Amino acid sequence: MPIPYPSAPGAQPTTDTTLVKCLWQGDLDAMGILYDRYSGLVYTIALRSLGDTASAEDLTQDVFLTLMHRRTYDPDRGALSSYLSMLTRSRAIDRLRAKSTRHKYLHQWQHQPHVPEPSPMDHASQQERHTLVRAALDHLTQQQRQVLELSYYQGQSQSEIAEQLGVPLGTVKSWARRGLLRLRSHLQDQLSEEQA
Repeated sequence: MPIPYPSAPGAQPTTDTTLVKCLWQGDLDAMGILYDRYSGLVYTIALRSLGDTASAEDLTQDVFLTLMHRRTYDPDRGALSSYLSMLTRSRAIDRLRAKSTRHKYLHQWQHQPHVPEPSPMDHASQQERHTLVRAALDHLTQQQRQVLELSYYQGQSQSEIAEQLGVPLGTVKSWARRGLLRLRSHLQDQLSEEQA
């Protein structure tokens, strides 16, 4: 579907909703128009949040790629500018948290005393715990297991998981909490059986 450009004589400005639908059908001209309209807004929020131009530029690109590929924007729930603002803030917070966590762990590693290599007994014990946790994960619902695996094994934030699964953030938090409670209960039962 060709997009009437606002600069063409007699053309009416195309709505954001129409442009987004064209974008989802693979029309890269629609991306150009949307980028021209909203990249300044997204970049400004990213720069204020992250504090440096390279990170702000990277986040701006990420936000528009998310708009193109994830299809999470719903025009019935609000304006595109609001959606992009919220997405940018959310992604900026995720990046700041990740940066803070990396910095914290790096600081801890730099100031920790040397830890000796694990003994064969330690290694066997760790493998046994790993096997117990894996078995306990099989007792969770598919959603609970998926959320916990994405979080703990792939390091994704709950916001990223919600976007990837296409469910509200509150649902992801609920699945994670219930999953952790069931996991803990199952592991406690396993340990009790072994000690008996």
